[in-house]
Amino acid sequence: MTKLLGISGSLRQHSFNTALLKAARELAPAGVELEIATLHGIPLYDGDLEAQSGIPDAVTALKQKIIASDGIILASPEYNHSIPGVMKNAIDWLSRPPKDIEEVFSQRTFAVLGASPSGFGTILAQDAWLSVLRQLEVRYWSGGRLLVSRAHEVFDEQDQLQDERTRENLRKFVQGFAQFATRG
Repeated sequence: MTKLLGISGSLRQHSFNTALLKAARELAPAGVELEIATLHGIPLYDGDLEAQSGIPDAVTALKQKIIASDGIILASPEYNHSIPGVMKNAIDWLSRPPKDIEEVFSQRTFAVLGASPSGFGTILAQDAWLSVLRQLEVRYWSGGRLLVSRAHEVFDEQDQLQDERTRENLRKFVQGFAQFATRG
């Protein structure tokens, strides 16, 4: 069984990126399990808080999910042509203390996808993630790129993916990434 973890970078209840991960979970091929995590409960990074209280429980729980996974899919919104602050903040916490970077990130398989109501999808956010992921020395899957533009037109009011072309592209993305994640 290939275990993937999808992390949604949006906190909204009706997040297009969470909906995209839910659709990916439904479309995952046999033998692939996709767990979905959100960033709820992760406070803003504060070195004083870390020194006083250590790593927050929500961060520790997310670290354990990452470590237990064969691959991580970041479902990243695009805010102001870049990475959303809440998602970058989570990555910053996950890289603390620095000795944990190797276990959590180094050579772990990552991919980025995203959905946005804009006409350009999440292309700039996905590009911005490359320097962060490179710094953390992940194995980045560049074999597929999925950015859903005009997301409000491909999901219905119940957050169900309705667009067949997007559905097929997502199915191929998950299948390709799962294969990549299991190749050492």
